[in-house]
Amino acid sequence: MSITRKSSPATSLEPGELGILLAQLRAVIRESRQHALRAVDVVQVQACWAMGRHIVEFEQAGALRATYGARLLTELARRLTAEFGQGFDATNLRFMRQFYQAFPIRDALRRELSWTHYRILLRVEDAAARDWYVSETCAQNWGTRALERQIGTLYYERLLASRDRASVREEAAEKLAAMPPVPRDFVRDPVLLEFLGLPNAGKLLESKLEAALLGNLQAFLLELGKGFAFVASQQRISTESKDFYVDLVFYHYVLKCFVLFDLKTEELTHQDIGQMDMYVRMYDDLRRGPEDNPTVGIILCARKDESVVRYSVLHGNEHLFATKYRLLLPSEEELRAELVREQRALAEAMPVPVITDRRAKAGRPVKGDSKS
Repeated sequence: MSITRKSSPATSLEPGELGILLAQLRAVIRESRQHALRAVDVVQVQACWAMGRHIVEFEQAGALRATYGARLLTELARRLTAEFGQGFDATNLRFMRQFYQAFPIRDALRRELSWTHYRILLRVEDAAARDWYVSETCAQNWGTRALERQIGTLYYERLLASRDRASVREEAAEKLAAMPPVPRDFVRDPVLLEFLGLPNAGKLLESKLEAALLGNLQAFLLELGKGFAFVASQQRISTESKDFYVDLVFYHYVLKCFVLFDLKTEELTHQDIGQMDMYVRMYDDLRRGPEDNPTVGIILCARKDESVVRYSVLHGNEHLFATKYRLLLPSEEELRAELVREQRALAEAMPVPVITDRRAKAGRPVKGDSKS
């Protein structure tokens, strides 16, 4: 006579138990990613230092090589970019040379600092102040934005000049604590991604909302059929001291001009307008060809049910040409409708909270259920 055993039902995890496990796994993932980023940061800093040393030693090896002058970095940038991709333009090579000159002892480089940290530190001309910022950045674990703020507000100089240094430190700590986090804070060094040659690295710098809006905006503009050709997302444009990233870049082959899009998730401010105007001027100076018309910048700002679209200043172009811009570019109504549509789609795609009420688990209706 055989005995049939009933299989016991699988026990379900309680939400609290699952939450503890998820928290532990998240901590492991974050820690491992941070270690990986720090390891790559160290490699990149060492590589930039070594490249700077080779450039300086080449330039110092006689009058003949010195005649290369500014042409040297331009030629190196052209050849290295063709072979290894972005991250080796003339601006970066100039920083590498300056990096070696400011920090000539390789063993003195700090593992806690990324290449972007060092690029910011190169703005400090006084060696004593620069060394102090290095030590303080490591001790206080400052990110690149925090370091940039402290240098910009002359933190070191104010400490030296003040008789009440405790109040100066307290004020600086409060200002840093009030700085809101941004998506780029979670990727320590955008140049690092270019240095590694990772495909589509710029997309890693966007929040989910920005990525969704930008991705669908790209498709939306291409569907308009009004002459848009996609160029890049998160495209880097650089001055001598800073890097900037344009959210989305198109070329309009009817208007023969570049069109820059800057996405803001909050209400439009005069700083946003000034920033876009700067982007347009920089793009005209750095990327615009002799046959291209002046660059156009469009700021898209979305906040809940509100959306604002603004075009940048057209640098005093003729009225007819400005009118042509307005006729061929998407209208405010088209862009506004697209933003609202995408925001609604994102909201609808959000996961619905799981009901954890025990009556629901037992199959009994919860108060408010429509079931009879």
